[in-house]
Amino acid sequence: MSRVARKTIHTSRTMRVDRLSVIKFGFGVVACILSVRLFWVQVISHQKYTAMAANQHDVSRVLQPKRGQIFAQDQFAEDKLALVAGARTLYEVFLNPTITKDHAEAVADILVDTLQVDRDTMIARASKEKSLYAAVKHEVTQPEVDLLKSRLNESEIKGVYWDTEEARWYPEAQIMSALTGFVGYVGDTKKGQYGLEGYFQAELAGTAGSFSAQLDQGGRYIAAGEKDVTSAQNGDMLVLTVDRNIQYKACTALQEAFEKFSAKSGSVIIQNPKTGAILAMCSVPSYDANEYSAVDDIAVYQNNAISYEYEPGSVMKAIAVAASVNEGKITPYTTYDDVGEIRIQGFPIFNYTRRAYGTVDMITVLKESLNLGSVYAVQQIGNEKWNHYMHDFGFGKETEITLANEGSGDMSQVDKQEDVYTATSSFGQGMTATSLQMIQAYAALANGGVMMKPYIVEQDIDANGLQRITEPEEVSRPITPETARTVAAMLVTVVDEGHSKGARVPGYSIAGKTGTAQVVNAKGEYDEHRHRDSFIGFAPVSDPQYVILVNLDEPQGVATAEYSVVPVAGDINAFILNYLKIPPDRVSQ
Repeated sequence: MSRVARKTIHTSRTMRVDRLSVIKFGFGVVACILSVRLFWVQVISHQKYTAMAANQHDVSRVLQPKRGQIFAQDQFAEDKLALVAGARTLYEVFLNPTITKDHAEAVADILVDTLQVDRDTMIARASKEKSLYAAVKHEVTQPEVDLLKSRLNESEIKGVYWDTEEARWYPEAQIMSALTGFVGYVGDTKKGQYGLEGYFQAELAGTAGSFSAQLDQGGRYIAAGEKDVTSAQNGDMLVLTVDRNIQYKACTALQEAFEKFSAKSGSVIIQNPKTGAILAMCSVPSYDANEYSAVDDIAVYQNNAISYEYEPGSVMKAIAVAASVNEGKITPYTTYDDVGEIRIQGFPIFNYTRRAYGTVDMITVLKESLNLGSVYAVQQIGNEKWNHYMHDFGFGKETEITLANEGSGDMSQVDKQEDVYTATSSFGQGMTATSLQMIQAYAALANGGVMMKPYIVEQDIDANGLQRITEPEEVSRPITPETARTVAAMLVTVVDEGHSKGARVPGYSIAGKTGTAQVVNAKGEYDEHRHRDSFIGFAPVSDPQYVILVNLDEPQGVATAEYSVVPVAGDINAFILNYLKIPPDRVSQ
């Protein structure tokens, strides 16, 4: 073989060896890269890719419970119950920004015009980068969705969607809103706020459940795969003591008076004194719980009947007389010399009329509403005993009714047990109370001296049917049955002959007392031109079936409670006595 041939063969072998080395080296590099990548995936980023795999092959859902319903009594309904809080189907509207981003302004224009949302916010959400979802509005009605659908079709705009959602519904609207409160968004979560919805949030909301399972690559459930199911626990159902028809009458009458006299606020409470059950409770100004976000001032969410603390005025005189009668210091016929004005610790105290009445008995004190007469009554028992009676009658502490945002009133001045504060508190000044506290005190007068705890929920029934029934509960016995009967008879004279004649109903004995409490102005002085008017009474006195309280804060165009709240009480009295079919207890009046 020639030298040239041998050289050519040698060169060819060398080139094959070099190629093989390059290939081997290449495979080695790829193997190293794959090894490093595998180590990264399996070790360094294990949790990340496990989660990604779970997103592709596992599915999980939150199982939402149904919120419990709330019912009131209704003797005209077939099952004797009326729904006051339940559910209705509304819609959530949302966007897919990957579709809407190219025409965000046009999308925003339609949403603003149809759903009254903020345009700039909608433009920002419709333009959101790398997002498949952007919220527009919750609780959209069917007519709104129909209109939105029509306008989207006309403009051929895509990327706007809606889905059903359960929303709270209040069939009685304003009539029950002070009691029910409402369910609203706190951040992204719906929660009960104010009233029963707020107080019983946990019970009404129930407990969410969960569901998780494995999917195959086609998105179908794997029969043999792992599943984990925890059932949702639906919310409790509440049955109230409130009577729908009494509530409607009371709230309507209060609203009419509120508007007629341009008052700032007001309330009505009707209670069974024998059990403490609330038959009606209204507050003005009111709002529609279905449209709670439409209010101008969130103060309307407060239930004035339990939250508003005020100086009660002359309605307190019946309590002062009851305390002194109970101590055996006075009788209805005990007299004193009314000189029109006295001074206690240097402070002048006088009758509302600024008149002196001479020698008068305690019946006249209540009938004519004499400040000096109630001062005389508590002076007979002294500061310490008066303070004791005030607390026994429930002032200065919450009643613990199952409603959110109850007030406790202010007894700090009376607790000082000084002569001047004992005197002024006997006619409802220098201390504050809530309407619920005041009706509680009169309920004790109506119930033989026994005060019962107020309650508004008759039954709490959980999703399994377990019933928790509220039993009447005695709170205290501030006075004896004899004292209660004596003061009740005195209060009948007030309605028959005094400033409460407008509360009368022919054929019935009705006890009651008015209060016209002057309002303290910015200077800390009582303003003779501003007042809070109250009436509290019960009927029939021979066997009291209910206690009623009506008050209005700063009514315009009337001088006293006799002309503002007493006619309201009379109107409601006539309705209740007829509605409850309470037999008359008098031949004539």
